[in-house]
Amino acid sequence: MGATKLSTQEISAELAKLPGWSVEDGKLRRVFEFRDFTQAFGFMSQVALAAEKMDHHPDWSNSWNKVIIELTTHSAGGLTKNDFGLAARIQQIFGV
Repeated sequence: MGATKLSTQEISAELAKLPGWSVEDGKLRRVFEFRDFTQAFGFMSQVALAAEKMDHHPDWSNSWNKVIIELTTHSAGGLTKNDFGLAARIQQIFGV
């Protein structure tokens, strides 16, 4: 995966492929809600394994049944294909 910062046009095109995601403060962001903490934590565990395999890690938080995920490529100073690749994998894990 590339670490080159995407243009506004490229970001818009990639974002159109990811339902529920938005760009806020230059980061790709989505809030996921689950039945309970156990389901949320299980989701986080699966995402953690995928992120480690991709060597690209999210900024995230969890509060009971909600998981907030923000993606950006710090080394590129913005959004890259890495972020959209991980977001797509997260979508698969979530089942969308």
